[in-house]
Amino acid sequence: MKALTLLAFSSAGLAVEPCRIEIVDKENGWPVPLVELRTTHDARYVSDNAGLIVLDDPDLFDRAVWFHVKGHGYGVKKDGFGYEGIRTSPAAGGTIRIEVDRRNISKRLGRLTGGGLFAEQQKLGVKAPEPETGVFGCDSVLLAKHEDKLFWLWGDTTLPGYPLGVFHSTAAHSSLQPVSEFKPPLSIRFSHFRDADEKVRGVAPIPGDGPTWLTGMASLPWKVGLPDRLVATYTKIKNHLDEYEVGLCVWDPEKNSFESHHVLWKEGDGEKGLIPRGHPFRWKDEHGKEWLLFGDPFPTMRCPATFEGWETKEQWEKVAAPPHPRAAEDGAEMKPHRGSVTWNPFRKRWVTVFTQTHGKPSAFGEIWYAEAASPMGPWGKAVKILTHDNYTFYNPRIHPELTPADASFIVFEGTYTAEFANHAQPTPRYNYNQILYRLDLDDPKLAPARE
Repeated sequence: MKALTLLAFSSAGLAVEPCRIEIVDKENGWPVPLVELRTTHDARYVSDNAGLIVLDDPDLFDRAVWFHVKGHGYGVKKDGFGYEGIRTSPAAGGTIRIEVDRRNISKRLGRLTGGGLFAEQQKLGVKAPEPETGVFGCDSVLLAKHEDKLFWLWGDTTLPGYPLGVFHSTAAHSSLQPVSEFKPPLSIRFSHFRDADEKVRGVAPIPGDGPTWLTGMASLPWKVGLPDRLVATYTKIKNHLDEYEVGLCVWDPEKNSFESHHVLWKEGDGEKGLIPRGHPFRWKDEHGKEWLLFGDPFPTMRCPATFEGWETKEQWEKVAAPPHPRAAEDGAEMKPHRGSVTWNPFRKRWVTVFTQTHGKPSAFGEIWYAEAASPMGPWGKAVKILTHDNYTFYNPRIHPELTPADASFIVFEGTYTAEFANHAQPTPRYNYNQILYRLDLDDPKLAPARE
């Protein structure tokens, strides 16, 4: 008993009250997620969705400590030697407030997926807004308003229990208005589709080896008196990125999964022809006919905006690709990698957000905004709205479903990943997850895109 008492006393004596570090945007005081602090001995700390870092390392207390500051478009002024960081003196039980300058036009709202969205806040005894989902990482998002909910779908998904996770797409429902305030701290309540053991499960078990990836998801009217049908294009993958089968699939509300509807192409068939890909959106032509446009970001094909028009290949039409937008700053051609297009009531224009192919400083992490009178183009001058330091941010998707119809801003999310970057060091918890941004359309820095 005496030994146990001494052990308990010794353990209690080693406990250190943490130091609270708050990362905030100097302009508006909002918490800033995804800001990394790194010491001179390479200890790394990353702010959570509440903009918090909890420091409990005793070797850093009660002395002057230098923190390099890295924030992918957020930062502090460099010193005379070119170091971007701060010198401060952490103390047990203390609070440090770090104000960072936002260099992006877009404002970071927070991470939507993965574990520990509010991990630092929880270390301080504050309960997270939502329980943990059991998802550690997930690839590109698709989103559709279906019946009375929002239907969210992601690609390959990482789980806690093993390096190999779910490779047949995962999905969840949310309410039609899951976000009340478009500022951090932010979280969305997702109701994931799960198996009998309550683990997040795949929702596209299309037969065949390898992962199943979905694209071109939409909710379309069917027969009179019957509910709309949720549809998508599936691809079967081998060798990491190679397609060997492409087809159409339809959501089965009884099985709660996508089922193969029609095979469009198989390896060995020759040219693929038209394939409904990307983030589809509705558009009415000059005759009032409503079409569903598919593209990534700009339209490449269209079909009548009905289930019959979608499933009948003879009704599909090719759309001519517009010229690439040019940068407002220097007129350089901006070749899009992936992105999305939507009508914006505030601007009364079509708007697009896309990832630049082989941009700088990140090859696939530079995000641009442009406008057009027609979704077919031509697109006006493009303005860079988001940058990354040797990191990837691909497949950005504008979410008009989330914002009020009269909103003077848009929100978009994309996949933040070390993949396709130059030996980037993965960011703990954030890597391979979805991050949401806000873009204020009345920001003076967007003026060149309005010309």
